[in-house]
Amino acid sequence: MALPHISSGDIVDLSPLGEKLHGMVSHALVKTDHLELIRLILPTDKRFPMHQVKGEITIHCLEGVVAMEVIHDERKEEYLMTGGQLLYLAGNIPHALHAREDASLLVTILLPRKDEAGAAPQ
Repeated sequence: MALPHISSGDIVDLSPLGEKLHGMVSHALVKTDHLELIRLILPTDKRFPMHQVKGEITIHCLEGVVAMEVIHDERKEEYLMTGGQLLYLAGNIPHALHAREDASLLVTILLPRKDEAGAAPQ
């Protein structure tokens, strides 16, 4: 059964899950034409391969430890994120994730708006 998305005005608890982290699954909290929020659950050693999204993105580590590989100007950098830390990436920045410990993340993606002709604004 899919978890429901939150509605405008709803409050969501993003406190660390602690021992409940095992057995939890990732799920979208909000998905609209311009915004997506996901609570991403990554067990130890889970990897997300290098990828990129069109819109700006924030990755907020709620708990655990995650290594982020980011490619800036053809240079690969690695950041180690722990609970309470947030990383911002502009659109189309390649990045990968590797959970060093069980982790819970809040991923926010701002999806590019399209003008009335259907093309993304310049």
